[in-house]
Amino acid sequence: MAWFLGLGIVGVVLLVLSLVFDGILEGFFDGFGLDGFLDGLLSLPVIAGFVSMLGFTGAIVMGGTGLGAVAATAVGIPAGVLTGWLAYKLSRALMNDRSGTAPSGGDLIGVAGSVVTAIPADGYGEVLVRLAGQTVKLAAKSPVPLARGAEVWIAETLSHTAVSVRQVER
Repeated sequence: MAWFLGLGIVGVVLLVLSLVFDGILEGFFDGFGLDGFLDGLLSLPVIAGFVSMLGFTGAIVMGGTGLGAVAATAVGIPAGVLTGWLAYKLSRALMNDRSGTAPSGGDLIGVAGSVVTAIPADGYGEVLVRLAGQTVKLAAKSPVPLARGAEVWIAETLSHTAVSVRQVER
């Protein structure tokens, strides 16, 4: 039973290490021309889930039923495989979640803001806009001069930090 408890503890330690060394095993095969080999199935969380569940299930079977190591292993391996598969599916779901994607330049078009540094005709000034709940200051260009405090909307993105604006018509 001590071997199974040891495996369970090793699995928990691997899980802690996976938080520190995320993705280290997944890139192991890249140098051998096997890019994407097993694509996440050899990740530390999957291995940790398998090893810890094999160990703890084996210890429970041996301690609770009095069966030997072979029976404990026979029950522990499917439990470990199931736990490893669940860890794989959970990690893929978390990694493919796109709800927290950063706003892109296209998300700026049509956003309202105000001029904080006057914009000369065909020159640059600055505007403040709220994007994704954050206040963002951007360099702004306008075909007509705009005074400080003027309300504008973004017509075009020129770069990551510069936009073209139009005055809000009232």
